[in-house]
Amino acid sequence: MMRILDKTLFAVALGAMGLFSTAASAQEGAFTDDFNLGDCSFSTEGDNPFFPLRPGFHRLLEGESDGEEVAVDIDVTRKTRTITLDIDGKRTRVKTRIVQELETEGGEIVEISQNYFARCKQTGDVFYFGEDVDIYEDGEVVSHDGAWLAGVDGAQPGLIMPGRFLLGSRYVQEIAPNAMDQATHTEMGVTLETEAGTFEGCVRTIETSPLEPGHESPKTYCPGVGLAVDSDVELVEFGRAKKHHLDPEDD
Repeated sequence: MMRILDKTLFAVALGAMGLFSTAASAQEGAFTDDFNLGDCSFSTEGDNPFFPLRPGFHRLLEGESDGEEVAVDIDVTRKTRTITLDIDGKRTRVKTRIVQELETEGGEIVEISQNYFARCKQTGDVFYFGEDVDIYEDGEVVSHDGAWLAGVDGAQPGLIMPGRFLLGSRYVQEIAPNAMDQATHTEMGVTLETEAGTFEGCVRTIETSPLEPGHESPKTYCPGVGLAVDSDVELVEFGRAKKHHLDPEDD
């Protein structure tokens, strides 16, 4: 889910594939790698204070990078996708919510992605089951770099946001040969002032990836809003999406 400006367009082989746990790893500096997904029943909606899955919810983030105006348009669509994968050795079907991200630079589309999320009812954790990606140049799709899907080529779901935010937690968000984003919780109780308003009780994370050693992507999430700062873009509007942003329920 790292923005295209932060993505590396190469892949490396991923070592041992494992499920993840919401508890922090006992090993200093390691990222958690066991989520106990078999204990979850999944929902495509519901409350997570920092990652709302409310169909029809819309956010627009804007900023500047390398002299170009950048915008990221995020819609929690009414569409779902059912993904089939092995969980604890059992073939399992999980219905996920589709969240669309549309990124532009200088007014030109550079990426459209369809991201697949589901919430564990027992914990409130939101898991990431993959994404379809279209990368654009001059109005044409030129690649699908960064696309991955749980249950395909050894990929497994990652944790995008836990139900309980614990300072210092470190976990993997994507588990695929070409997608390895991971997050570290760095700050809590943040007050954030944006064009869209002032928000209290926000939290901050740093995203990194073994595919891009040394690069860091800071993010800020606010209660009831979700992602409010992503590197060089920040929230300018949020609320119910315009009709043209949404597709009818299809699953």
